[in-house]
Parts: sequence; C-alpha cells; structure tokens
Amino acid sequence: MSATTKTKQVIAPKVALAVTTALASVALAGCTTSAAPRAETSFDKAQTALAQGKVDKAVMHAEAAVLADPRNAGYRAMLGAAYLESGRFNSAATSFDDALALGDSDPRTVLSFALAKIALGDNAAAIEKLDLWQNDIDPADLGLAFALAGDADRGVHVIGNALRAGQNNAKVRQNLAYTYALQGNWRGARVMAAEDVPANELDARISDWAHMAKPEDYQRRVAGLLQVDPVYDAGQPVHLALNNFPSQDMMVAEAAAQMPVAEPVESVELAVAQPVEVAPVVATPVAVASPAPTAAPVSRPQRRYVANAVVQSLPVNYSVATKAPVSRPAAAPVSRPASRVAANSSQRRMASTSDRANDSHLVQLGSFQSKDSAERAWSIYMKRYPQLGKQNRVITQAQVGGKTYYRVAASGFGSNSAQAMCSTVKASGNGCIAYAKSSPLPGAVGGRVRVASR
Repeated sequence: MSATTKTKQVIAPKVALAVTTALASVALAGCTTSAAPRAETSFDKAQTALAQGKVDKAVMHAEAAVLADPRNAGYRAMLGAAYLESGRFNSAATSFDDALALGDSDPRTVLSFALAKIALGDNAAAIEKLDLWQNDIDPADLGLAFALAGDADRGVHVIGNALRAGQNNAKVRQNLAYTYALQGNWRGARVMAAEDVPANELDARISDWAHMAKPEDYQRRVAGLLQVDPVYDAGQPVHLALNNFPSQDMMVAEAAAQMPVAEPVESVELAVAQPVEVAPVVATPVAVASPAPTAAPVSRPQRRYVANAVVQSLPVNYSVATKAPVSRPAAAPVSRPASRVAANSSQRRMASTSDRANDSHLVQLGSFQSKDSAERAWSIYMKRYPQLGKQNRVITQAQVGGKTYYRVAASGFGSNSAQAMCSTVKASGNGCIAYAKSSPLPGAVGGRVRVASR
C-alpha cells in the first residue's frame, strides 16, 4: 500500500490492516467454481455493488449467491465481507467462520473473522484463530490484530521482529506505531508514526488513537479501522446457516457412524445358546448300555460345535456333563453352562455398546493448510474439550478441490461415544464429523501423517 493513500489504507486516517477494505472488496480470485449460473451471477453482482460502496445491495446479492450454492467457501467469504462493510459484525463473524470451515485458506478471511470477533468483544476467539494461522499471515497484519484483540505486547513483538528482519516499509512502521499506542507507549507511537506522517498531521493522528484507547472502545477501534458504522445485528439469517446444508461427505460419514455394531454379536450369542440347551441330549447316549453305532457320531459333532462356539468356558462344563451319573440327566451341569453363557453374553453386549473397546470410530475436529497449524490446533482442542484427554491424535492428509489439507481427528471412539463427542463439539458452535475407521472421509491420501498418543 502507498503511504499517500487517503482512504482505507495503512496510514489514513486510521492505521489499517492490509485487509481493511481490501477486506470488504475481497476479490477472492481463487473462488471460481462450477456453481449454477444464478449463484455466479449473484456473486458477480455482490462484488460490483461492494466495489461501488452499495453495501445493502452487496449483502442482498451475496445472500442470494450463498443460498444458491450454500457450501461454496468463496460465496460465504464474500457474504462476510458484505456484512463487515455494512457494520454487521455478528453476521460477518459467522459467515467468515463458515467460509473457513468449508476450506477457505485465504489469510484475509482469517483476519476478517478476527476483526469481526474483536468488534464483538470476543478476543479469545480472535486470538485462537490467529494462533492457528499465524504462519500464514503477514506479520504486520498479525501483530496489529493481536494488539486489537488485547495483546499489544505480543503485537509489538511480532511487528518489531518483522521490521528488524528487513520489512521496513510504511505499512509495517505505521502498524507498529498504532500497536505502540494500543500498548500505551505513546512516545514510541509518536516516533514511529513520524516516519511517514507529515509533521502537521502527526498530532491529529495521535489524538485519534488516544480517543479510542480505552479497553471498552474495542468496537469503535475496529469500526474506525474499517471506516464503517456499526449497526444492530441479530446475526446471519437462520435460513443461511451452514448446518442446514450438510455435505455429501458428512451425510455419508454420519450414515456410516449410525450403522449398528451389536447385531453380529447378537447372532453369535444365539448360536452359542442353542448347543447349551441340548447338553442333556449329549449326556443321554452315555446312559445307553448297548453299543449303538449312532451314539458316538451324535456326541462328537455336538462337542466340536459347542467347544468352538464358547471357546474356553464350555469345554470344562462339557467334561462335567459327560461324567454325570446315568441316573441324573445332567440337570446341574445344564444350569452351570447356562449361567456362564448368560454372563458372557452380557459382557459381550457391554463390550460392543460401551463403545470404546472396539476403537472403531474417529471424530474429525478441523482441517488446516499446514501440518504445523494442525498440530497447534490439537493443543487448542485439548484445552477446549477435556474429554479428548483419553483419546489419540490423528492427523491425515487430504486433497480437496486440488488443494492439500491436514485434518485433525481424535481416535479411540466407538459409534456411540463418537456421536456424543460430536454433539458436544457442535453445541459449542464448531464443526465435527464422526466416521468409522473402516470408512475414511473422501479425499484422504497416503494414510496417517502423524499420530501421537494423548
């Protein structure tokens, strides 16, 4: 950006991120899709309206584009930009978050989301997202965003390092000056601002920053940075909510996760119960004195079948049954195997439904454009969801739409516990997909990239 630009750029009249209104008029060059013409037409109209400053029309057309193609990340990002430009911070934050959830990897979208969250007073959410993407964001923008989110010391550190590393330009210097101001270092702010601001304008610049320096002025600072007027915002229209439009992958994964796992065990148990009930019949041939040729053939298949079905417990009981006196048709032995089979059956059902023993399912928590970001994300998820403390981290590589992503998942779940975990994650406003280990999500390549236990 040029140091002489007068509106919505780095030094005039408020220091701006690289995304300031480039943020509102995001070109999103990478968002070409094969969407239906109506969605593309609405998207083009939204871009045009935004460039012309007609924010109401931009919102209208962007909403139409999203409604026509609700899982298009570029359309969601454009909608967020339109909301942001109209001062609707709540709706903007939701739309940018949706775009990121759909795979948008543009750092401008991350910064836009962070600014919207800061304007809502949710510094924690802003910093969390900035942490995940810090390696992908211009240090001048990242540092100022941290400062706006209440961590001015970190902002000074990030931008100061960039300046010392050779990024000595007007944008870096003025963002550092504003970050000094947010830190309360007014001398440093004046000295740094004087590098690019004419002497006759310097006092006005410092005065503007001072008027918005109170902690409670967070919304005014973001609005001033973007040069927008905040308005009351009830949030993104409900009919545009991303969770109203599940992807095919999600539906397939959820369907797979809902498949019952107990039925095969039930059928085995039925097979086990039948031979136990006919155990008295096995004892009867022993009571017959005549060497009938049919006695041995009847008992041997029975022995093999029962022993294979119950594995370890029934062979012992079977030997007791064969030693029973002829006058007693093995009433007691029959009760023993029956009670043991009942106990085994109960344990097997619990094993199949208590859910963790099979380690059959995973829960995907997020998708990122680098392994480092995915690994950092896992640490954040662990803090946010203590339930993950007993699970294993799984990072898998995926190719989606020609781009490489790294998916973060937790393993060690069964069907029921995976669904329960996802319900918890979704209740906190984040995305989650539960899926069977035997049915990996589409796009997965090469297997596990990195797995770390707990």
